[in-house]
Amino acid sequence: MSFSPSVFGPPVPKGPPSARPRRVPVPFLVAGAALFLLLPVFFRAAGLAYAPYLLEGLNTVGLSAILALSLNVILGYCGMFNMGHAAFFAVGAYTTAVLNLDFGWPVLWTLPAAGLAAGLFAAAVAGPIIHLRGDYLLIVTIGIVEIVRIALTNDVFGLTGGPNGRFGIARPTFFGFRITQPQHFFYLIWLSVALSLFLFRRLEGSRFGRALKFIKEDPVAAEGIGINTSRHKLMAFVIGAVWAGFAGTLYAARMRTISPDSFNFSESVLLFTIVILGGSGSQRGVLLGTFLVMGLPELFRFLRESRLLVFGAALVVMMIFRPQGLLPPRPAVYSLQPPWDGLPGQGGAANGAFGGNGDGGADGKTGGGDGDAEAASGDPGDAPDGRADPRGEGK
Repeated sequence: MSFSPSVFGPPVPKGPPSARPRRVPVPFLVAGAALFLLLPVFFRAAGLAYAPYLLEGLNTVGLSAILALSLNVILGYCGMFNMGHAAFFAVGAYTTAVLNLDFGWPVLWTLPAAGLAAGLFAAAVAGPIIHLRGDYLLIVTIGIVEIVRIALTNDVFGLTGGPNGRFGIARPTFFGFRITQPQHFFYLIWLSVALSLFLFRRLEGSRFGRALKFIKEDPVAAEGIGINTSRHKLMAFVIGAVWAGFAGTLYAARMRTISPDSFNFSESVLLFTIVILGGSGSQRGVLLGTFLVMGLPELFRFLRESRLLVFGAALVVMMIFRPQGLLPPRPAVYSLQPPWDGLPGQGGAANGAFGGNGDGGADGKTGGGDGDAEAASGDPGDAPDGRADPRGEGK
């Protein structure tokens, strides 16, 4: 059993430099992100006839990345098998559609309401089942997403439009600028991805995030050190659902038409696959998994039906030979402070076994600091029989 990362401080690199995890320098990350955001400019400069198609594919990958990052909080950080994440996505999208079409709210103004609605729905459905583990929770979440899909198809309260869904959702505007083109949505979606990465990175390094990881490793031990596992699990569920609701708003604004078929069980399976394939708990892995699961099938569309067979076979082979995922999270190394270092008047392990301030121990061998030599042997010139004084002074 490993020590709780929620009790001790943040990870401290230990060991030789060659054993420490390598990190990409920040300037390289900034340069790579800037080049990626300039892709629409490069496509336009190159005059590519299929540039809109490429941008639409990247927009789809970006939306899936936001959803997968939100699921990573539930599945990757906390270890809860949630196969119904598309339900929260649907709640956010339909909240935006109803507020925009029936009440005239601007699309971007519906973001907080969509997140709040998805979070409240998650708290309502997850509260009674949060104690379940493993495949039991998995089966219940599958039931949740199917119940939501059936409810939307049956036109609940006359708001969802039945099987035809809702259409005619307005385009979002930002300070008077109307977002209509694929390149406009490219910046909106991928800046949202960058914000998601930053916030979830901060969450992962926080005390709450470290407690979630400890719950994932050993919930019994987490309870033993005072972590309220039920409350932390419920909070993780709600946080992931809120962010999925935000993604639902972006989806509704981009597509302008939503229907129950867009939020079926297969969407939840794809999100679950992305997190497991890339590396559960790893943001790098989630991004890589999103590009592989959502991007590669579009590139290999010329293979038609056989592309799904090839993709499925590749997933099976990968899970056999690398079950931890393509880019699993880096192991965290924690520096444990010896319990005697914080005692008053003690110099720490660096000055002796139980370091002191110059006074010898009971046997004259545990003194620290400047009194070590005298405490061990005493001063023969002062002691008649040459024996050491118990206090570190010759008799």
